[in-house]
Amino acid sequence: MGRISRMFHRGLTASGAVLLAQRGHMLGWVPVCLAAGIGCYFSLKWEPGWPLFIWLVLWVLGLVPLARNLPDALSPFVIALALCLIGFILAGVRAHSVAGPVLGWRYYGAVEGRIVAIDRSQSGALRLTLDQLRLDDVPPERTPHRVRISLHGKGPAGITPEPGLRVMITAHLSPPAGPVEPGGFDFQRHAWFVRLGAVGYARTPLMGAAAASEGHAGLMVFRIRMAASAHIQKRLVGDTGGFAAAITTGDRSAISPEALQALRVSNLAHLLAISGLHMGLLTGFVFAGLRLLLTLHPVPALRWPTKAIAAVGALIAAAGYLALSGGNVATQRAFIMVAVALAALMIGRRAFSLRAVAVAAIVVLILRPEALMGPGFQMSFAATTALVAVFGWLRGIDQRWLPKWARPVFATVVSSAVAGFATAPIAAAHFNAFAHYGLIANLASVPLMGLFVIPAAVLALLMAPLGLDWIGLAVMGLGLDWILGVAHAVSELDGARGHVVSPGAWVLPLLSLGFLMLILWQGRLRWVGVPVMALSLVLWNEAVRPELLISDTGTLVGVMTPKGRALSKAKGAGFVARNWLENDGTGATQASAAKLWRQGDIVHLSGKRALAGFQGCQAGQIVVASVRADVLTGQPCRVFDPTSLRRTGAVALRKSGEGWRITTARGSAGDRLWTHWPKARSQDQ
Repeated sequence: MGRISRMFHRGLTASGAVLLAQRGHMLGWVPVCLAAGIGCYFSLKWEPGWPLFIWLVLWVLGLVPLARNLPDALSPFVIALALCLIGFILAGVRAHSVAGPVLGWRYYGAVEGRIVAIDRSQSGALRLTLDQLRLDDVPPERTPHRVRISLHGKGPAGITPEPGLRVMITAHLSPPAGPVEPGGFDFQRHAWFVRLGAVGYARTPLMGAAAASEGHAGLMVFRIRMAASAHIQKRLVGDTGGFAAAITTGDRSAISPEALQALRVSNLAHLLAISGLHMGLLTGFVFAGLRLLLTLHPVPALRWPTKAIAAVGALIAAAGYLALSGGNVATQRAFIMVAVALAALMIGRRAFSLRAVAVAAIVVLILRPEALMGPGFQMSFAATTALVAVFGWLRGIDQRWLPKWARPVFATVVSSAVAGFATAPIAAAHFNAFAHYGLIANLASVPLMGLFVIPAAVLALLMAPLGLDWIGLAVMGLGLDWILGVAHAVSELDGARGHVVSPGAWVLPLLSLGFLMLILWQGRLRWVGVPVMALSLVLWNEAVRPELLISDTGTLVGVMTPKGRALSKAKGAGFVARNWLENDGTGATQASAAKLWRQGDIVHLSGKRALAGFQGCQAGQIVVASVRADVLTGQPCRVFDPTSLRRTGAVALRKSGEGWRITTARGSAGDRLWTHWPKARSQDQ
């Protein structure tokens, strides 16, 4: 017994010595622990009840004083556990706070509401988000807070959508769809947190029901944004104007699908999102400009705190940019990070440090815990953390061997390479693609954003009251023309885009843990992060895709063959087909995948005519019908039709020694607040 006690004390002493070396560096682990708790909440297959949250709060209240009375070697672990529980609680509270009605059936009829957002879908169709809704024969308590409708009409266009305008249209609505395959992107969860209770489309003209609302602060900002976007597009035509509007007002509706594709393939699409790069360039330009102006006169230069004053001015500019851009999640995250950096400058601390990044991450996770699950949060903080760490290491290296003119070039190359390497695995995991020439495209484009585009945008804003904003916009247009030219040139190179298979659920958490261990931990133990990252890549390389995929409506079937996935249709269900093929990591098109399709043990019956002409099936066959297939009841084969698929969502089948192993989207998503599945009958039946 005494020997065990001595071993325990030795281990405790050794742990205490290791943790003592982390003094002053523990703040970086606070958002990591919060993220672990948030991730646990979202990974559950069932929705926790309020008694569990109350019990967890009591645990946190008990762990905090306990940590203060424990040895230094144990208290950090107790604090880490408390932070994980806090993250879990934050995610649950946030999920309940945004709760709202979700349409439980397919609806066709009149939709009346107020326009609160205007954008475009992936197909390029104009898309409206409406609130203050009225639906025929739907009581207010079951009416969603918001719906999103794509306008596909080929006839008269109707009225022009305007911010705050109350409109009416006849539309098809349905609940937000579940994942296109088990374990895929959960649009239901995304829609829940942006309060979308239904999505759909309309082919009829848009009609005005009432004048635009007045006095609402959010709508006033929305109108200013749309007016600024229209003004910019008058000065700069085509994709250049659309690009300029996107990076100043957040309105991407004027960019052509061809330009968007070129930007994505060349890894320049991040320049469209108003994120850390734009916010950093803007505030940096304003900060430098204000400080220069203050130093031109000896009184403010010698007597005033010019750095703090310039930081306040830059913060005001950042807040204005946040409002003008629409204040989406990515921009809010960028604003928080910039605000933390500027606050550090005001109090005389280093603006860019891992502590500042940690504080920004803590604020974002507290305000929007769901952001953790999106690529925006992951890529933004991965890039920022890597850049701060690498430039912190370079600060201790003598760079006098570099000429002064070459140092900015060196910094640009290093920053682009570091940000690219840090975000590439995350982007590949979420989008199943990576740009082979992305570094070249970014080196040729990102410096122009800082030297021409952002300063020109600020100049245009300052000269707008004099009617001379065209000067700044002209300079801005030249820079954007160059970036678009680079995007098209790079995207047309052979092998510009590579494709990777979708990783398993544990790949990104392990990769992130190894990355954070390598950067945040102090001492030799940090190198444990390398094998952890290597393990995640091994697991990714061993990912195996399902042999058979069935869409949630039975309209599309995909079978894995030696030449890739064969799809049952060359047209239709394009969104599902594109996601399946991207997750396979092949880069094939739906048309080429359809050429591989052969009816055999897997049979797809598309439409009533195909079902009526079906002669029957045999044992071992799987039959998928896009219409209700009661006539196949009692057949020896396995049948999937819309009736059964409404209960399960999309289905994946994998071969095993005992036959087919079936996984359903509903089973993977679990029974959560946001998992609303359509009822068997539509409202109008």
